[in-house]
Amino acid sequence: MRSLRYGRVAAYLLTLLTLAFGMQAYAQDAEDNLLPVTEAYKLSADASTPGVVKLHWDIAQDYYLYRGRMAFKGGDGVTLGEAQLPDGEKHTDPYLGPVETYHHSVDATIPYTLAQGTTAIKLDVRYQGCHETDPKICYPPHTEHLTLPVPASAGAPPPNKLNDLFGSRTPSLAGGRNEPLPAEQAFRFDAIPQDANHLLLRWTIAKGYYLYRDQTQLSVKDAPKLSLSPAWPAGTTHEDAHFGKTTVYFDELTLPVAIHGDTAGMKSLALVASFQGCQDGGLCYPLMTREAHIDLTGASGTTIETAANPAPEMPPANATKNTSLNVSFLYALLLALGGGLVLNLMPCVLPVLSIKAISLIESGENPARRRTHALMYTAGVLISFAVLGAVIIALKTAWGAHLQNPLVVAVLALVMLAVALSMSGVVQFGASLGNTGSSLANRSGPAGDFFTGVLAVVVASPCTAPFMGTALAYALVAPMASAICVFLALGLGLSLPFLAVGFVPALSRWLPRPGRWMETLKEVLAFPMYLTAAWLAWVLANQRGADAVGLLLVAAVLLAMTLWWFERSRDRNALSRALVALLALFTLAPLYYLATLPLAAQATASTDGVVAYSPDKLAELRKAGTPVFVDMTADWCVTCKANEHAVLDGDDFKALLKRTGAVYMKGDWTNEDPAISSFLQQYHSPGVPLYVVFPKDGSAAGRKLPTVLTFSLVEQALTEAAK
Repeated sequence: MRSLRYGRVAAYLLTLLTLAFGMQAYAQDAEDNLLPVTEAYKLSADASTPGVVKLHWDIAQDYYLYRGRMAFKGGDGVTLGEAQLPDGEKHTDPYLGPVETYHHSVDATIPYTLAQGTTAIKLDVRYQGCHETDPKICYPPHTEHLTLPVPASAGAPPPNKLNDLFGSRTPSLAGGRNEPLPAEQAFRFDAIPQDANHLLLRWTIAKGYYLYRDQTQLSVKDAPKLSLSPAWPAGTTHEDAHFGKTTVYFDELTLPVAIHGDTAGMKSLALVASFQGCQDGGLCYPLMTREAHIDLTGASGTTIETAANPAPEMPPANATKNTSLNVSFLYALLLALGGGLVLNLMPCVLPVLSIKAISLIESGENPARRRTHALMYTAGVLISFAVLGAVIIALKTAWGAHLQNPLVVAVLALVMLAVALSMSGVVQFGASLGNTGSSLANRSGPAGDFFTGVLAVVVASPCTAPFMGTALAYALVAPMASAICVFLALGLGLSLPFLAVGFVPALSRWLPRPGRWMETLKEVLAFPMYLTAAWLAWVLANQRGADAVGLLLVAAVLLAMTLWWFERSRDRNALSRALVALLALFTLAPLYYLATLPLAAQATASTDGVVAYSPDKLAELRKAGTPVFVDMTADWCVTCKANEHAVLDGDDFKALLKRTGAVYMKGDWTNEDPAISSFLQQYHSPGVPLYVVFPKDGSAAGRKLPTVLTFSLVEQALTEAAK
């Protein structure tokens, strides 16, 4: 009965997640693939005929304009007559009632008279339209401010030369209140040094404009050992159509920033600020970048350089789509689902999946038990992926970056050891192997399945399956709700095989029948768990050196002793059981000292033809016209090691480098490195591996390669880079 109750709870949970998943997919789809309003409805004007302005709209396919939502207003000295519009297509709108609409194109004729001394025809043209196929979304009313030359035959002064140059639709940026200001006027940026380790950044924001907090990125140029910590003030909560619930700032933003690192001897600092903002109820600006050259000695002021930015030609706030990556929400979900499915075959996940496979076999011919196993495992996977995704997005960290923490690596190694000892028969946490999902699996029944799912997610993070890279990159720049859905899709893919076995009777019949042979299989499958613990110990050695491995071994012996006595004290008195808790506390002592160890010394010199990554060295090679193959890797990244074994460590790759004259540059992200983190962000990479090929043309952009390499793919990229 308890298993059935857990199964119903898990089924209810999965139903809610599926509904949320579907609703978000529908909502996000409504924002994808929409044209900016001025491209959906291209307006042109002709004032060559005295007394008449002719307007023409070219309407994109699958879009339409409302006849009754058009309005025209003359500027100073311009009096408009009644607009002449053709009849539109009549139908009943569910919200507006009887309406007339235009498809493909429409023309309007507006008579006018001019006051004496009027030198230009100024008029405001307001219109509204919708997209009529999925997604069925309507734009807000849009106004264009036109300045047209007065025809010479009307006795007016000669037309404006700018209008002759740019055409009759030249807008006045400082005109009507809905026209966007230039970015430099809408968002004025200043940087003020307070001392060598503290700055004060200030944005002066024009009235009617706002700045996003979470779209603001700060970095120090050419100083990879320095990092910045901004102290964000409270802002205004804003419900944004693209970013969801977010924080924005109006009028002014004053931001204290602390500089972490040694600034002794530095006379100046180059700070790069990237930010994004919008006109309230109007258009949003592309990402703006300012570079502030700050004099830390106080001898001179701060110089602000503005990077070239495109004109603010983006859709209105309710029709904005994600332009950081050319990936739609549904496509990202499919990539995540496929990546999660492939994760089942990755070497870092296989040891844990053996636990789940045995539990399904143990369920025998009982369909209810199989479904409970599958549902609780899936619930553990989905919830863990949701939590992991929320942490990654909130902390703006990267996939697998928690393994940069040596304490996490050590604890995970001990968990693997505990699971392996249980599978070897040293200790029994419950009645079946399915209860050994983690150190928390001393609970019986479905709790073990749930924590097996949790453990599967934790050990899956060092792996990057095909298709995952693009999906994770999308999640890091998408709104929170969309990003969580991407992580849930990853979890669904990871748990899909077990869901299929649990709910499809035909598949479950392929499972072998339980028997005495299973005990031997359990013991055999313990050895991949031991190997996983050994691999994590090796990662720890590269992070904190031999001392860290020694402390881990001490903790492992104490853990083995704790589990041994735990098994011996099952039928003994309370004092014996209390000794188990005492031994467990002793196990934590080495971990405390391990967390205080400094970073292990790492070689920075070039070895075996590999150049250690640094931004300065990369810039130097590019300036010299040298092709560069950049490899961002980490010791805990299983996909990285697989690519190195299959492609990058081979003689063929070394011969290819020699043939193309390319340099192999490697960045080690086993421990946190701000310079590598910045490089990953630059190429929208959710983590490692990241491979970028830079051509010999120093002005050309680098080419990002897939996360899973083949020699032919690398050969093609380097050959093209050397041309």
